[in-house]
Amino acid sequence: MEQPLDIEALQGLVRAHRARTGLSLRMAAAEADVPFNTLARVEKGHLPDLANFRRIVEWLGVDPERFFRPQRLRTETTVDVIAHHLARDPNLSPAAAERIAGLVQELYQSLARREARTRVHLRAASTFTPAAAGKLGEILESLHRELTRRYTADG
Repeated sequence: MEQPLDIEALQGLVRAHRARTGLSLRMAAAEADVPFNTLARVEKGHLPDLANFRRIVEWLGVDPERFFRPQRLRTETTVDVIAHHLARDPNLSPAAAERIAGLVQELYQSLARREARTRVHLRAASTFTPAAAGKLGEILESLHRELTRRYTADG
């Protein structure tokens, strides 16, 4: 399993900081307010617990976020996350959670803004030059904007 923390970066900074300041491992541990064994293990590439990690990065004077790897791209939708939390809510029956999730889905679909793009598929593409196809797309987008403006004004 992949570690959430870039321990090699922490290890390197601890070693460099000790070398720069001329501190022994024992003196550095005391200065960082962490156990000697913890700092020794960090220098060997081991992960400290959260409290000691916080003390070490404060001692180094660096942002803790520097050591965290970027999160994976989120693949679930907002509605999926809401449905997940609703399903685990102890105050809701499964039927009630499902019903609320359905309402959220309907509201989201009706209110979420989607960028309107006009797409043109030209069956006779060989008769159009790229510039002509681009111009046709611009004309259709302009027409779409005008119709949308009129529709919302009449609304």
